[in-house]
Amino acid sequence: MAEKDPRRWWALSAMCLAIFLVAVDGTVLSLATPSIVKDLQPTASQVLWIGDIYSFVLAGLLITMGNVGDKVGRKRLLLIGGTLFALISIPAAYATSAEMLIAARALLGVAGATLMPSTLALMRSTFTDPNERSFAIGVWSAMGAAGAAAGPLVGGALLQYFWWGAVFLINVPIMALVLIIGLPTLRESRDPNPGRLDILSVALSMAGILGLVYAIKETAIRGIEPGYLLAGLIGAVSLVWFIRRQRHLDHPLVDVRLFASGPFTGAVLGMLLSVFGLAGALFFFSQYLQFIRGLEPLQAGLFELPATLAALVASLLAGNVMRRFGRGPVTAVGLLAIGTGMAAIAFILDSSVYLVFAVPLILIGAGDGVALTIASDTVLAVAPKDRAGAASAVSETGYELGTALGIALLGSVLTAVYQGALKLPAGLPADVGEAANESPGEAFEAMGGLSPEVSAALTDAVEVAFTQAMQVTTWVGAAVLFAGAFVTWRLLPGRSEAVNELVGH
Repeated sequence: MAEKDPRRWWALSAMCLAIFLVAVDGTVLSLATPSIVKDLQPTASQVLWIGDIYSFVLAGLLITMGNVGDKVGRKRLLLIGGTLFALISIPAAYATSAEMLIAARALLGVAGATLMPSTLALMRSTFTDPNERSFAIGVWSAMGAAGAAAGPLVGGALLQYFWWGAVFLINVPIMALVLIIGLPTLRESRDPNPGRLDILSVALSMAGILGLVYAIKETAIRGIEPGYLLAGLIGAVSLVWFIRRQRHLDHPLVDVRLFASGPFTGAVLGMLLSVFGLAGALFFFSQYLQFIRGLEPLQAGLFELPATLAALVASLLAGNVMRRFGRGPVTAVGLLAIGTGMAAIAFILDSSVYLVFAVPLILIGAGDGVALTIASDTVLAVAPKDRAGAASAVSETGYELGTALGIALLGSVLTAVYQGALKLPAGLPADVGEAANESPGEAFEAMGGLSPEVSAALTDAVEVAFTQAMQVTTWVGAAVLFAGAFVTWRLLPGRSEAVNELVGH
């Protein structure tokens, strides 16, 4: 057995800080959205882009960056990406327009894409003992799950005392700490026989992911238009071309043969769906708490604290539970818990009792922590050692696509239902009506000059429409999670089956 690195626990702390920060950045804007709407006055479409462009770009580049890390060294890529992440956070914090903020978030996605596959792949070289590695992955997953769930709380605490840009500036000192700890403690690892990076595959993977998601998101908001259909067609063709090309390359970006393994496919699906539910639920629930319930950002973040704590605890316990009951059953139960929590929220939105909300939030957080941890452990168990970065990148692509799709697809449902349910009162000025149709935030901003009677009527109409939209959206999300739970239960092994036996190792 290889000698254990005495610096490995310090290295783990650096990797955990990095994944925590990247995960926080995926959801931290959920509470800052009302402040950004007030300051930058984005359209409804721009609000969604601000929320999910980070995850889209990150998802589009993860596969590429996982391969780059395999070639140039995962530690080197992690440190370079961390430096860029901190530097780009500064212009994001001081953005003066919606377009500038979207661009800065996109660049943060580029930097973030270097961090996630590097941290998971480095686990293999840092922890040579399988039991230690399983525990380390549990801690790493806990930080990722807790980071995604803690985003609203971190954002709320900062927004209570600072302006919305503070949610980006916090990246700088945390990432500096990652670099200070990681530089002396992380052990470099890379593929000993790297091939050249196929640029066409890089372009096809990005075009496929971004084209499809853009088409789905814009069509749901604005209806069917030729431009959106064309984007979706380009995305679909690009992905098909990408997959076919990988089969014939000596050094593919993605070893598509991995997907012939049920455990690997189930792990990626579990990763995607776990954060699909978490990101989608918390992003829009945070807006509901502020727009409709009138909570301050910090109050809304504390309201969602049960999800954060549950994700942290469940991730740490997931390894032991997995070994006792099997990967498939436990992952399925985790996804069922997220779906059940989302469905429950739809039925209790009108409740004034906090404890009624705590239970579904705990279900959502705990389910996410369990599914995320088991998915990450399964990917490393299945993947060949020299392709750990590329395989991890596929898994992390599922994570980021889950975040992006949770916001984009559920957000599109929310917007469509809200606009369809909104009954504007008579005598409303046209510009106020247009603002109200965009989002509740713009409606409340535009009603300053209205009479008290019309203002009250518009407030009631907006609250009724947004509540209905939240209910439908959480039901749709729950249905997706329930279906995913069945599929992952079938794909991932049970207690009596070993992953290595299933994948032919």
